[in-house]
Amino acid sequence: MARKGENIFKRKDGRWEGRYIKGHENGKAVYGYVFAKSYSEAKKKKAEAMAGLLPPTRQETRRTRSIPEQPFMKDIAYQWLDELKTTRRKSTVVKYEGQLRNHIIPEFGAKRIDEISNNDLISFSRKLLLKIGRSNKPLSPRTAADIVSRMRSIRKFSVLHGYEVNYVSDCTEIPQRAERIRVLSAEEEKKLMEYLKHNPNPTSLGILLSLCTGIRLGELCALKWSDFSLEEREFHVSKTMQRLPNQDKFALKKTTVEIGEPKSQSSLRSAYCNDAYILSGYKHYYIEPRTMENRFKVVLKKCGIKDTKFHTLRHTFATRCVEVGFDVKTLSEILGHASVSITLNRYVHPSMRTKHENMNRLNELF
Repeated sequence: MARKGENIFKRKDGRWEGRYIKGHENGKAVYGYVFAKSYSEAKKKKAEAMAGLLPPTRQETRRTRSIPEQPFMKDIAYQWLDELKTTRRKSTVVKYEGQLRNHIIPEFGAKRIDEISNNDLISFSRKLLLKIGRSNKPLSPRTAADIVSRMRSIRKFSVLHGYEVNYVSDCTEIPQRAERIRVLSAEEEKKLMEYLKHNPNPTSLGILLSLCTGIRLGELCALKWSDFSLEEREFHVSKTMQRLPNQDKFALKKTTVEIGEPKSQSSLRSAYCNDAYILSGYKHYYIEPRTMENRFKVVLKKCGIKDTKFHTLRHTFATRCVEVGFDVKTLSEILGHASVSITLNRYVHPSMRTKHENMNRLNELF
């Protein structure tokens, strides 16, 4: 712990470190360091060094290069976030801001960036796996790994700006469990299709579109009739809808609906002039994702299908495409992925029937 105002700290190796400004070079502070076994000895050595009575130690010489004064983590983290705002989607910035506010700043905010060690980051990773999130459940390994990834980004930002950083990006790794993806069985899909066919309405149309095209829920909610070309038998995805935390602290509502560009440039898929939303039939009234998710769950209950998320329709579509022989490149473009690897790793889930068929092919060898 540092003695306030003296820049004397107890290190993790048990020694005391005194830090002082030797001078300035190109407008930046040049630091000197002394090391001792006790606080009083470090204080004395620091005073002597500042008075020019001590020769520089070998370790001090190595460390007294010209560096900017080290910022606190809370300051450098928000500088990093501000720089991202010009290149990242608003939803991404909101997500990162929440990770800083809820996890990183409470843990490291009061520390200088050069005071954070590998051991600190390893300990932080372990704490994240035990931490209870908004759903009153421990954070998932995937969420914890995502938060640690922000620490890697902040490290890179700090180094690029000339600050001293004493933790490395790969000092910790959070093992990932294979995510179990829900896909509708052929029987469940048939039940759902029968219901949609006999109950034609905007909600049924939306569910059918997702089941047959793999469109994301946010993209579906932002879809308008002007995005369709009946002649070309296609529609174009150019917008997505999300409910995000309200960045206005004085707003009456804690969240707000945002309509913007989809997840990646590859998501801008091939729209043509009825400007009404397809899920509402009105130009200035939309159905937001949360409402559509709830309507989907009602339909599942009526069909006698086990509860699942709307996103299951996208997984189901991708799986059926693989089963009938789609090439992965075509499927990747239909789904609007930035790369084929995303399609392979996240959305291609062979059914048990397909696994059996492939295993049975071995019989042909004998």
